[in-house]
Amino acid sequence: MESGRRSLAKMLVCRLWTTISKALFAEFLATGLYVFFGVGSALRWPLALPSMLQIAITFNLATAVIVQITWKASGAHVNPAVTLAFLVGSQISLPRAVAYVAAQLAGATAGAALLYGVTPGDIRETFGVNVVRNSVSTGQAVAVELVLTLQLVLCVFASTDSRQTTGSPAATIGASVAVGHLIGIYFTGCSMNPARSFGSAVIVGKFAVHWIFWVGPLTGAVLASLIYNFILFPDTKTLAQRLAILTGTVEVEEVEGVEPQKKDSQSSSEDTEMENVCQVA
Repeated sequence: MESGRRSLAKMLVCRLWTTISKALFAEFLATGLYVFFGVGSALRWPLALPSMLQIAITFNLATAVIVQITWKASGAHVNPAVTLAFLVGSQISLPRAVAYVAAQLAGATAGAALLYGVTPGDIRETFGVNVVRNSVSTGQAVAVELVLTLQLVLCVFASTDSRQTTGSPAATIGASVAVGHLIGIYFTGCSMNPARSFGSAVIVGKFAVHWIFWVGPLTGAVLASLIYNFILFPDTKTLAQRLAILTGTVEVEEVEGVEPQKKDSQSSSEDTEMENVCQVA
């Protein structure tokens, strides 16, 4: 009996590890590709300086591609701000969120390192590090990053919410990233993603005002999560269920699977009561 329980526990642990490791690799790979193509589009080649439209389109297409590739494997967060938003919305556990962020930062660093290695020395310059325009204050920069990330995270929630849509969110999330870049480039170079800013900064060692690209996006992500999950489309999770998801003792799918059953059983009981009333009448 004990050997059977041990083998079952070992099998469950192996399945859990396989699922988590696949998701972490997906986040690592996706963030690395995002940084490689996105930052690569902002490099200043002498004969063809990048335009704002070129950078926005490249980030758009890169986002759409990597979301399509990794959506089923990890949810395609590719962004610590998105992961934080899902944590606040009780859609991911704290241990998994921490592991996701670590994978994203590692992937961003690897993608930036690969791009740095294949780029000629005279082209690297600032290497796509996010900087604040001279005429823009730090407060304004934080506010811009907050708003840009707010719309991105709202789009991510709306595009991945099974109550709203069942299709791939790749195109819509990519469009949201492009919208952010079309305006944000003039202010801060447009981060919306702390991992994207972190990768370039680590490789070239430039961390001036780097905190802006954490505070702004993370604050915007929290606000977006509160707006979507508690105002626009609130769910029916109880406090106990939220705490269970936070600690990782219960998966989100298990909680969401219970809610429809409760509604169905409640509706069926109501129908039965109605039938009884009709028979008595």
